[in-house]
Amino acid sequence: MRIDVHAHYWTDHYLDMLVGLGKTDTATQRGIGAGDGAELDARLRLMDRAGVDLQVLSAAPQLPYGTDAGHVAAARYVNDEYAAVVAAHPDRFRAFAATPMPHIEASLIEMSRALDELGMVGITMNTSVLDRAITDPDVEPIFAELDARGAVLYLHPAGNGACSPLVTEHNITWMVGAPFEDTVAAMQLITSGHLQRYPGVKIICSHLGGALPMITRRADDHLSWEAPDTPEPPTAAVHRLWFDTVSHCHAPALRCAIDSFGADRILLGTDFPYEDGDTFVRAVGYVTDVADPGEAHAILDANAMALFHLA
Repeated sequence: MRIDVHAHYWTDHYLDMLVGLGKTDTATQRGIGAGDGAELDARLRLMDRAGVDLQVLSAAPQLPYGTDAGHVAAARYVNDEYAAVVAAHPDRFRAFAATPMPHIEASLIEMSRALDELGMVGITMNTSVLDRAITDPDVEPIFAELDARGAVLYLHPAGNGACSPLVTEHNITWMVGAPFEDTVAAMQLITSGHLQRYPGVKIICSHLGGALPMITRRADDHLSWEAPDTPEPPTAAVHRLWFDTVSHCHAPALRCAIDSFGADRILLGTDFPYEDGDTFVRAVGYVTDVADPGEAHAILDANAMALFHLA
């Protein structure tokens, strides 16, 4: 079964809710194929064309993050929307649940509802929560609950340029800033010891982990003087994480990730609808151009089936 773990979905009504809560970046997310109705029908046709059997849908980065109590209602609303899509197309979709961070208690309640009642296959978080690290002590109850459940956590960039004006003020927030965010969040998880404290959490990092395939050996050499309390060398710790294949079909990047992490830690991702049409098809097909047959089978089919316990 070919499973795409990096696929966006949101309706205009949900985006309208976020606008009402002060979100200002939803205009570029509308009318691009991520919605319901005709857009959903077109998505299904494209999945058939590319040979994608199942997509795991996520609302990241359009997550209901904010201090207003309305964000709690928005999380509940979007999770109900996702549950409805999965119920209507049970052979084509699964979903990651959204949580109303930084409302920790409300997030734990919504997480339980989504996983236990709605049948979600995990939760999604941005790589930072309102510009704070996901390894912040305030977030640890989320990791503790995920660990107790042995649940999947899918991480996606927030689109904040890693909180750097050197990124956000120079028109490179998504082309460069997003993989920076992936890299930073993964290294925070490694240096903080989260991967050892919460070994039951199955964490998927977007975009091949950003620059992580290229810097883990460098990070090993820097630990002794920069992060001496890191419990495990990054070259070893990366094998506790999973990574999706989104590299905009850049074959050398995928080859580097396979050689750095192992094919058993990599999952198919397309970044739909940002990779659409022929590019979507290529996002699936390029894996077989780069990987040997055994690696390709693991990446395209076997790894995700095992991770999500799908028959």
